[in-house]
Amino acid sequence: MTLAFRGSMTRQPRRLLLAIGILGIGLVAGGLVLARTMNLAACPLCILQRMVYLLISIEVFLSLAIFQTYRSSFYTSVGVSLTAAAGIWMAGYQTWLQRFAVNVSCTADQPWWESFVYWAGERVPLLFEATGLCSEAGWKFMSLSIAEWSLLMFAAMAVGAIRAAALSRR
Repeated sequence: MTLAFRGSMTRQPRRLLLAIGILGIGLVAGGLVLARTMNLAACPLCILQRMVYLLISIEVFLSLAIFQTYRSSFYTSVGVSLTAAAGIWMAGYQTWLQRFAVNVSCTADQPWWESFVYWAGERVPLLFEATGLCSEAGWKFMSLSIAEWSLLMFAAMAVGAIRAAALSRR
């Protein structure tokens, strides 16, 4: 039995997940527009967060396209909330770098994830090219840097996914 024949409450978690997936794509698109129009250089942590937004969207869209059950909505919601938690950590770390770390860039040496970002940037430069420094806030909107806005967006996605998980368990 598909969700089309069930009550509206069962569709609500899927709608919430869909909104989270669309938000992820919108944030990536917005980041690309900001980078191009304002000549902003994305840093490795910015690119990693962009990858996490894309991963969240892929998780949501694949799940919604393939699976049609309560259980799949629950597991997708849990996966999205865990992925968003990773994004919270990344954006929080970058916020800490920008606000409190003095004379520090992304890290002291190049870790595996930074090497991965540079590798991805060589293959798809439009999306993943990293040329900026993580410790520079650059552009701000309403006194918050892009990393701080990203922290808020990941938190909103995590809360939304947890809510979708709770709705799908009913």
